[in-house]
Amino acid sequence: MTPFKKKFLQRLEALLEQHPDKRKIINEYEDHLNELITELSLIKDSSKQDQEVILERLGTPEEIAEAWNHEITVTPRKTQWTFLITNLCFFAAGSLLTFTYHHYHWSWLQSMWTSLTSLPFLIIVLYLLFWGLLGYEIGKEFGHSGRSLLKRTFLLAIVPNLLLMNLIVFEIIPHTWFNPLLNPSFIVTCIVFTVFLYPISWIGFRWGKRVSI
Repeated sequence: MTPFKKKFLQRLEALLEQHPDKRKIINEYEDHLNELITELSLIKDSSKQDQEVILERLGTPEEIAEAWNHEITVTPRKTQWTFLITNLCFFAAGSLLTFTYHHYHWSWLQSMWTSLTSLPFLIIVLYLLFWGLLGYEIGKEFGHSGRSLLKRTFLLAIVPNLLLMNLIVFEIIPHTWFNPLLNPSFIVTCIVFTVFLYPISWIGFRWGKRVSI
C-alpha cells in the first residue's frame, strides 16, 4: 500500500499545482488514506482489492483535483459579473437592433425585426428562463451561502430593466421605435412579469441548492 499511497498523493499534487490550498488538500487526503489503510488492515473484503476500495471511496486523483480546481474557478464575484454582463448584452443587442432597424432598411434586418416583434411572449418566456437560470446556478454552486449573492446580483441586474421601463412608460423613448411590439397591454404585461422576476430567481435558487446537496 505504501507505493500506492505515494503515487496517489504525487499524482494529486501534480494535478493541484495551481491551487492555492494545494498543501492543505494533500495533507487532508493523506489523513484519509491513512484512515482507510488502517481500516482495511482490520476489515478485509476478499471480493475487492484494497486499492479499488480506496479509489471507490475517495475517488481518483483526477476526480478529486477536478472538483477542487473547479471550486477556485467559480467565485461569487465571477458568477455575479457573468450574469450582469449577460443581461447587459441582451440590452446592448436589443438597442443595436432597434437603432439599425430605424436607420438602415436592409431586407434581412426588416425580416428579423418582424419575426421578433411577432413573438413577444416567447421573448418574455426566454427572458424569465434566464432569471431562473441565474438563481439555479447560484444555488447549485454556493448552496445556502449564495442567498445574499442572489439578492445582490438581482438588484444590480434589474437596474437596466427598470431604467428602460421608465424611459418607455414616460415616453422619453418614443413608443414608435418599438412598433408593433409595444402597445399598452404589452407594457402592462412586462411590468407584471418584472414583479415575478425575483420569485422566479428564488425558485431557481432553491432548485439549484437541492441539486447541490
